[in-house]
Amino acid sequence: MTDSVSQWLQIAGKMGLRLLVILALALFLLRVLKSLTARLVQHATNQSRASQMHEQQTRTMGGLVYSIFATVIIVIAVLMGLQVFDINVAPALATAGLASVALAFGAQNLLKDLINGFFIVFEDQYVIGDLITAGSETGRVEHLTLRRTVLRNAMGAVVTIPNGMIGQVANLSRDWSQIFVDVVVPAEENTARAISLLEKIAGEFRQSSDWSAALIDGPRVLGIESLALDGTVIRLQVKTVLNRKEDVARELRRRIKMGFDESPIPLAYTHQISIHGEVPTPQAH
Repeated sequence: MTDSVSQWLQIAGKMGLRLLVILALALFLLRVLKSLTARLVQHATNQSRASQMHEQQTRTMGGLVYSIFATVIIVIAVLMGLQVFDINVAPALATAGLASVALAFGAQNLLKDLINGFFIVFEDQYVIGDLITAGSETGRVEHLTLRRTVLRNAMGAVVTIPNGMIGQVANLSRDWSQIFVDVVVPAEENTARAISLLEKIAGEFRQSSDWSAALIDGPRVLGIESLALDGTVIRLQVKTVLNRKEDVARELRRRIKMGFDESPIPLAYTHQISIHGEVPTPQAH
């Protein structure tokens, strides 16, 4: 009886030692993996959008790499632990394969969210702080993960959108904004005089030291946009820096109103059309 107990203790000791070695090796590999993925994250060196965007991308990629390889290490450690107890892992692998297929089928929406979130970050569609329109919601991005995007809309509400539901996205915080201001003068008025007056107003606006920093191009008079029953529509165009388009539009309308009030030309009304986009890059010929 004593010999039997001694043999069991020896076997248990050997098994425990092997399990401890497997556990220690797994923890060591996880620590090394965490250290390596942490080095992938390149912290923003300044407050510029490009630097912060790069940090967000590397942080997301580092987290994704850590999650994948950490799962592989844990699974291999568990399988090695089962072999210590002389358990055949082949049926377990087959069961795990079937379970993974069932899990993938049941969690297809989650997988769609993760895949779409990966491409959102990888393709730099938007980052935290950007103002975007996704579907019917417009708001500033407050939180972004591979699974979801969190917006703060104009009403102050927090809107959570699974990344798998995000299709076409309009990013309103990239590079520049463009405004078209339409001025309507009565049909019987001389449009040449109206265009000349608008060009004078636009020229003074471009030369204004208070507003030149907010302007990228224009304002400039494009000409007659359309003929309507209530008058002739004359269009002006102006490109502004980010977050200044509304200020520029209000000032431009104010100057137009003052200019027409001081002239004999009556003014019907004005309205604006806003466009957002990226700075165009010159193409090689």
